[in-house]
Amino acid sequence: MSETADKVLQTRGKTRELDAFVVKASFDRSGSACAFALGDGEVAILRQGADDWQRIRAHEGAVLALATDAAPQGWISGGDDGRFYRIQPDGTVALIAPFGMRWVENVTSFTDGARTRLVACSAGKKLAVFNAQDEELKVFEHPSTVTGMVFDGKGKRVAASHYDGASVWLVASRSDTPRRLEWKGSHIGITMSPDGDNVVTSMQENSLHGWRLSDNQHMRMTGYPSKTQALSFTRSGKWLASSGADSVVLWPFFGGGPMGKPPTELAGGDGINCTYVACHPKDDLVAAGFADGLVVIADIASARILPVAGPGRGPISTLAWSPDGAHLALGSESGFAAMVDLSKK
Repeated sequence: MSETADKVLQTRGKTRELDAFVVKASFDRSGSACAFALGDGEVAILRQGADDWQRIRAHEGAVLALATDAAPQGWISGGDDGRFYRIQPDGTVALIAPFGMRWVENVTSFTDGARTRLVACSAGKKLAVFNAQDEELKVFEHPSTVTGMVFDGKGKRVAASHYDGASVWLVASRSDTPRRLEWKGSHIGITMSPDGDNVVTSMQENSLHGWRLSDNQHMRMTGYPSKTQALSFTRSGKWLASSGADSVVLWPFFGGGPMGKPPTELAGGDGINCTYVACHPKDDLVAAGFADGLVVIADIASARILPVAGPGRGPISTLAWSPDGAHLALGSESGFAAMVDLSKK
């Protein structure tokens, strides 16, 4: 393992072998703690400034999904035990809703920082939205299993991917008729641009498909050697970062793009697959993890690369930034986890 590649991790990181597949890492909205969801049903929590990693039993089976709660602190989670939970930083686990034998495979949240707080989950074909009091507001039914979901930047709409396309729902509408975005094939994940105009899904066929809502324009992004497991827009919405190639593939969503424009590729070219990407919450930077365990941060404008963690700890399965962008969390399929302090010292 390269000492140079590991320098940032060794000097600025807090690490732990968690002995289970790290499904997802997520900071809470305060940025005071990070949670790591594990394939054995546990969640590990590391607080800023602490050295001890708290381990709690969240689900009876595997944790399938984890996201930041809409509240200032804590997280929400879903599992193959059919439970949708809220997890507090002190380790308290509270049930939001049970879904019987159906796996809770996706969770997400939204807050405007004031009065609106929403959390949502999917179980099978259903997507359920709850308010801050955990009261069920809406249940949206889809033609097939929901594979991904996301709120828009104002919390007015929620979009879900599924077989043969995606559906966009108005959360507060009295009508239960969505805007259907159709494209044949298996869509396995979804994201939405910060301005809410572009919906993009990853597909089983090693490609991306997008819809520009303002003019119904389809966008087809192909050429990936493997499936794209992670999509992330920069805060400005100018770039969409994606995994699935031996580099970070960045599609331009400006100047008429991405159609008719080639993507930019960063931090690769050596044949090792990029397995996860996460754009910085404030700047045009993207963190990328690779199948050999390498983690880097790439500056999109200059193409400069900062190694964060060297290879050798298993394929990177998750990356997460703190809300202020000063800390980066990472996890691997082999159970390695870390929180890295990137603040100026």
